[in-house]
Amino acid sequence: MKDKFYITTAIVYASGKPHIGNVYDMVLADSIARFKREQGYDVFYLTGTDEHGEKIEKKAKEAGVTPKEFVDNIAGDVKRVYDLLGISYNRFIRTTDEDHVKAIQHMFEKMYKQGDIYKDKYEGWYCTPCESFFTDAQLVDGKCPDCGREVYKANEEAYFFKMSKYADRLIEYIKSTDFIVPESRKNEMLNNFLIPGLKDLCVSRTSFKWGIPVTFDEKHVVYVWLDALSNYITGVGYDTESQTDTFKKFWPADLHVIGKDIVRFHTIYWPIFLMSLGLPLPKKVFGHPWLLAASVEKDDGTKMSKSRGNVLYPDKLCDVFGVDGVRFYLLHEMPYDNDGVVSPSLITERYNTDLANVLGNLISRTIAMINKYFDGKLENAKVSDKFDEDLYSVVNASLDKTIKSMDDLKLQDAVDSAFDIFRRCNKYIDETEPWALAKDEAKTDRLKTVLYNLAVNICKGAKLIYCFMPHTSEKILEMFSVNDISLNDLKDYLIKDGTIVTKEKENLFSRLELADVESKLES
Repeated sequence: MKDKFYITTAIVYASGKPHIGNVYDMVLADSIARFKREQGYDVFYLTGTDEHGEKIEKKAKEAGVTPKEFVDNIAGDVKRVYDLLGISYNRFIRTTDEDHVKAIQHMFEKMYKQGDIYKDKYEGWYCTPCESFFTDAQLVDGKCPDCGREVYKANEEAYFFKMSKYADRLIEYIKSTDFIVPESRKNEMLNNFLIPGLKDLCVSRTSFKWGIPVTFDEKHVVYVWLDALSNYITGVGYDTESQTDTFKKFWPADLHVIGKDIVRFHTIYWPIFLMSLGLPLPKKVFGHPWLLAASVEKDDGTKMSKSRGNVLYPDKLCDVFGVDGVRFYLLHEMPYDNDGVVSPSLITERYNTDLANVLGNLISRTIAMINKYFDGKLENAKVSDKFDEDLYSVVNASLDKTIKSMDDLKLQDAVDSAFDIFRRCNKYIDETEPWALAKDEAKTDRLKTVLYNLAVNICKGAKLIYCFMPHTSEKILEMFSVNDISLNDLKDYLIKDGTIVTKEKENLFSRLELADVESKLES
């Protein structure tokens, strides 16, 4: 039986079209999910849309449609973008899905009956975009401390969750495990929120109607965090009465992939809700950094927003750089614990440096030489020298580094280690000079060996980058007529003698001019 691996992303809020910063979660998680599948795990990957709340109710009214019509349209657009980017989810959950709605209502009843939820009145400041309440002391210059927008005074009846009841147990769990990574996020949650003491959490609203009704008090709707966070269990079949086989198999989640701005909700509210339900806690929450938009003057970073006019949309970027070009940039440019920066000029520079110069050029040269000198046929004539041994040594070390970095969730390092294989193959061409060997008939077997070694190690690299760049990986392996390669056996992999390499139909990656890129994006 395969070991299971359950991975989720934050579900995106269905208030508008997702920009490139919104989809980093999904590409990151997709690469991890694909990697785990290649290692032999039975993977369940969940993503989707968060579709309730005051903000959506207002936007639907402004658009002259019902809230359901509004979120149907947005969810369809989100799913289209995810499918374009090759996101290999097992389920795309929507918080308007019938099974999710019923489960949330059952959960709310259960928590209320066991005394974890009670009714009271709320008075304080509310930020509609963030869907969060704040005290006077939490405001920054009278505005929302999270987004800097205006807040308004809220005074309404609400149900509250007794957070303090489970706080000590959660503190112990966080301290004794690697539940929160990176370490900086863990320290922030403990020192800024948990240890100073938790206030009870508002879990229902009466000032708007677009939400899941509380069954025993229908003027209330379930508030966002209890509704949205619980998708991680409802998405694999949670039910308060009898659990499905899928839920029993995959819960607890092995990894929640989220942005650093919502770590508090996923590592404090969410585990406390699970404690209330008597369920095991997730094994790990990875609060990754942000992808920032470069400023006009220079390539440093600011948050993307429509008001700033610095939003880049993934479908438009894919039109220019290709799906794998966009995926590569996102994964390569986002450090483990620091924000990354994106701009058309930065993507173009990285595309030309690594994809066109390193990878595209390597494939074109190698395919052309095998076809020119041996009519496309590969054969290991086993005439070796010192360059061969070093090539295989560097490639195998890169395999180890890539796998270790993936296990550590350091995908930037993993991508770089994988591309070290292609860099070393380019260097091997310069060292062995196949064009010179081809001029001497006595060195034909050496030439066969060199081109065979190149093909073998290119295919190892191609298999390794499958989780990052699936289309590119498949294209390269198809060119070399390789379909029997396994991630777990890469070090010992050899291509069969007599394998025929196809001719390159078109360059995998050709250099781009920034002026052309900017013109296409503007149009």
